[in-house]
Amino acid sequence: MKHTTPSDRSGATQAGVAVSAQTRPPARLVLADGSVFRGRAFGATGRGLATVAEVVFSTSMLGYQESLTDPSYTGQILVDTFPLVGNTGTNEEDVESGRVQVSGFVVRELARRASNFRATRSLEAFLERSGVLGIEGVDTRAITRRLRTTGAMAGVITDRTDLTDAALVEMARNAPSMAGQNLVPRVGCDSGLTWAETLGDWSPGRGSGRDVGGLRVLALDCGAKANILRNLADRGCEVRVVPHDIGAEEILGMHDRGEIDGLFISNGPGDPAAVERTIATLRGVIGAKRERELPIFGICLGHQLLSLAIGAKTYKLKFGHRGANQPVLNRLTGHVEITSQNHGFAVEPGSLAEAGGEITHLHLNDQTVAGFRVKGRPIFSVQYHPEASPGPHDASYLFDEFVASMEAGRGSMV
Repeated sequence: MKHTTPSDRSGATQAGVAVSAQTRPPARLVLADGSVFRGRAFGATGRGLATVAEVVFSTSMLGYQESLTDPSYTGQILVDTFPLVGNTGTNEEDVESGRVQVSGFVVRELARRASNFRATRSLEAFLERSGVLGIEGVDTRAITRRLRTTGAMAGVITDRTDLTDAALVEMARNAPSMAGQNLVPRVGCDSGLTWAETLGDWSPGRGSGRDVGGLRVLALDCGAKANILRNLADRGCEVRVVPHDIGAEEILGMHDRGEIDGLFISNGPGDPAAVERTIATLRGVIGAKRERELPIFGICLGHQLLSLAIGAKTYKLKFGHRGANQPVLNRLTGHVEITSQNHGFAVEPGSLAEAGGEITHLHLNDQTVAGFRVKGRPIFSVQYHPEASPGPHDASYLFDEFVASMEAGRGSMV
């Protein structure tokens, strides 16, 4: 009997798992500063792709499938700093959205064989099916050092041989800046939907099956990661996902009629200041005078949008925070959390204080704002991703706090 390896089971062997590196077509990553990195193409090769996007890096050692499908990476070419990528393959469960969201993927070495019992296809086949080009065999350490020194910048990833290096550099230099781009309409839902999937077997048990009396959460979809919604559902919440541009009056009407108990604002891509309709909606909800307040919780882009809605400002970071090992201090408890982060913008602390926001969490690497609350009101947010579980569960209490604020609000009803 033939022995079946994980890569044989994946169906990705036929799609190129064990292809020799020497047989892959040449590829290039070209940056706007004129740097040219030559390697080998994988994924959606031979399709004439020359993809222009902002080039960023992540320091995560694992979880590349989560990163690739995270809507917050829309409009970006992702450089993975870990030297060997793809050894666990991919599967149909560890996804954060319905498709690969990155514009391109850059790795030092692509694993030749997927070796995990959960794998259903290789990383290469995963990108090929999604129409996304990858490049391997480049010095990702040198790329990362350049991005840390110069800052995140536009670049082009291609396997085309008809384009000169100079032409690719010009394409990168003519690319629009991420600042000012509203990318949320590209990733958010167009119509409402009900989310019921929980964490299932991956639940830490703290929230799974909890009876919260059918608390109902309205989630503004700015590019929501699936695991955020799973965490809410895992705590017994009824989750209704709606487009990001829903109006304030509609939300307030739902709350007045007792149809929702809390409002959640999701993560997402692009410049938060450009998502004007959502900011206006949040400003209308927060500024409305109601006897019973609507609890609000934001994550990542949702955190930034909430800060803008109360009158604070945001700014673009030099190279952003992307990785699963980011230390954050909870100033309310004194505890340090190991967090997962993926953002290129941050909230300006001085403007946040002037707007009435209290900083609750600080990023310990550079002292940027990692969380805030509005004193005396059930409104809070964090810049990081508690659903990603790098700690592994250092920050899952945030979902419990949101549930508690909704329970308290429901208890205040006459």
